[in-house]
This record gives sequence, C-alpha cells and structure tokens, in this order.
Amino acid sequence: MSTLSETTLPLSQSLDAALRPADWEEYVGQKQVKANVRIAIDAAKKRGSMPEHILFYGPPGVGKTTLAHLVAATLKSPLKSTSGVAIERAGDLAAILTNLDPHTVLFIDEIHRLSRKIEELLYPALESGHLDIVLGKGPSARTVELALPPFTLVGATTRVAELSGPLRSRFGGGVYQLDFYNNEDLKDIIRRSAHLLGLHAPETVIEHIAARSRATPRVANALLKRVRDYAEVHERPLSGELCDEAFALFGIDDFGLTKDDRRYLETLLTGFRGGPAGVAALAAALHEDVDTMEHVYEPYLLRLGFIERSPRGRILTQKGREYLNEEKSGGMF
Repeated sequence: MSTLSETTLPLSQSLDAALRPADWEEYVGQKQVKANVRIAIDAAKKRGSMPEHILFYGPPGVGKTTLAHLVAATLKSPLKSTSGVAIERAGDLAAILTNLDPHTVLFIDEIHRLSRKIEELLYPALESGHLDIVLGKGPSARTVELALPPFTLVGATTRVAELSGPLRSRFGGGVYQLDFYNNEDLKDIIRRSAHLLGLHAPETVIEHIAARSRATPRVANALLKRVRDYAEVHERPLSGELCDEAFALFGIDDFGLTKDDRRYLETLLTGFRGGPAGVAALAAALHEDVDTMEHVYEPYLLRLGFIERSPRGRILTQKGREYLNEEKSGGMF
C-alpha cells in the first residue's frame, strides 16, 4: 500500500513547500521564461550587482512564486515575501523596504493590488534606490530621502492589465508571461511529486491525474495528494480504477471540471439560452462575484473552448453544448 515515506520529506516541512523545485533543472516547463531569467541573473552576477526588477504574470498555480524562490536561491540572497493587499499604507511599504538586508529579493505577490499612492512611493525605490518620506503636514511638511540597500523586486500577478504603465516600465529585468502547462510537462511534475511523497504511482495513475489537472501544476499536486489520501483510507494501491473512483467522489470529471464549472455552463445554457450574457448578470445568477468568474472559472473554460468572450458577453460554444449533452448522458465520469 502506498504511504508517505519517512525518509523523503522532513516532517516539519509543509508538503507544498517540499514539492517546490529547489533548482532550475527541477523546474518543469516555461522554458523560454527560465532561459531569459537565468540570462538576467547570470549577467548581473558577473557584474557583481543585483538583477533588475522582474515581473511574472499568468494564471494562478503555474509557477510564479516558485520562480521567485529560484531567483533568490540562484543569487544566494534572502527572500522576503509579502502581497499587494498587505501593503495598505505608505508606512507599510517604508517598513518593508527600510528593513531589507542588502541584496535581498523582495517578492510581492498579487502586486496589482497595490494602490496608486503606494505605486508612486515605490517608483524612486525601484529607479534610484531611495525612499521619499514626508514628515509633518501642511506648510511645515518636509521630505526626507532614505537610502535603501540594493535589492531586486520580483512581482507576480494574475491581472497584468491592472498594473499601471509606469509601474510595469520599472521592471527592467523583464516582464514575463507564464502560460498553462501541456500534458507531458504535467506528467513529469506528477512523477517527481510522487517520488518525493514516497508513492508508487503507475503510469496510468499519472495520466489520470494529469488529464484532470486543469493544465496547472498546483492542481496536479493537489489531486495527487487527494488520491493518495483516498488510497490510504481505503488501504488500496494506486491504480487507474482507484483514480476513477476518487475523482467521481470528488466531483471532478474527465476534463478536470468541478460541479461549480458545470454549474457555470448550465446556467449560461438554461438561464441565458447560451448567451451572450453579461458577466455581471451571470455572476449574479451564480451568486458569485465578478472577479471569481473572470479569474477562477473562465480561464480554463476558455482554454477548453467551452465558452467565448465577446463584446456583448459570454457565449456557450458548440463544444460547450456537446460537453453538457455528454455530461448529462453520464459519459464524463
């Protein structure tokens, strides 16, 4: 029976962190992005300086945070992580920047959540390495310029269009798009994760999980761990048959769609006659917010070709209609 090996992963280390690639050779996929980032890092190391600031954007779970960790590891630099939503006031940003150790990699996840006021405070820090702090108010107010230690900002976002042009232009090290993964790369990731988890995963299991991973490594690792749990509870070895049973229980079909994805498609078909439907109206019918619709449900449905975005709203494609018909006939599980 497949169990978690006592010798593979430290018990004190979270599984997500333990499965994260530790070097560039272990990082699967995104070959062009990797090559460009490594050139920027290697060139900076030869000059004896920190690389220019870097921005990664793309869907959730495709490796943006992992790349930030690899940048820091390659530079042998400390990594300081925060998020755009956590930096609410100028004082928050000042506290972070002034407390950085020299040659730190500062990672800001969901950097599009920074307010415009915070962005403007960040500009001189990125351009010339100083921070302008305003002391006092009214006629007696004065600006103090604080020198900052050398650092590299690595930003990550799922919504690059929401970043202002001036902020995007400060990422001289490059603005890189990370895309969904193909099936072969996902299978490589699942094999590696299974090995680290001490699991014997036959090829049919790897194929079953990859097919339902929504083209996303984070989902692939999550499904592998859920299937492992199912196998351990039922005291059975991993197999294709066990995967089918587990996914049926989880409500995940052959495409990796969940009941929420199917509810989206069914609402678009029955509630809006297949569209076009405005995203706000569709969100209201599903009792979801627009952000969840646009950034959780729709990217993968678009990739599958089940929906289209038009100026008038969302449209259920013929491929999406065929999927719903087959799903109703019981052919998706």
